[in-house]
Amino acid sequence: MNKRFDKRVVLDETQKELILMNLDNDGTLSCLKAFKVSRLIGVKPIQMSEVCESINIKISNCELGVFGKIKFQDAETTIYNKIKQNFTQNRDITCKTLWYIAQQSSLRRVGNTVKNSDTEVTYCQLGCFKERKGHREIKS
Repeated sequence: MNKRFDKRVVLDETQKELILMNLDNDGTLSCLKAFKVSRLIGVKPIQMSEVCESINIKISNCELGVFGKIKFQDAETTIYNKIKQNFTQNRDITCKTLWYIAQQSSLRRVGNTVKNSDTEVTYCQLGCFKERKGHREIKS
């Protein structure tokens, strides 16, 4: 049992079907679709990793570049400067904070910058990870 939750998420057949209807061609559920599906099936986004694991489905293509195969462009200095104002320790910043920053520009621009910088994303809103491993220098 996952220690983050008091009880395991149990899905009914309708919830399972809604998940299956939203899978990508490769049988995974993308990051963006996972947020959508969480609303459709009535669970908190943080529970989606556990939900997907319970039916052997992987969440793919993190919009911030932590995992997956999304093709990203170059980092943007302006976006990086906004991000670094929110670093907690070292170069850590939460997924939720990055999504908030993205409201001022776009999720893709923030993802481009995170993927191509020394930014360390922590605490995935979907429950996929607490920390990202691997340090990079900013590329512009």
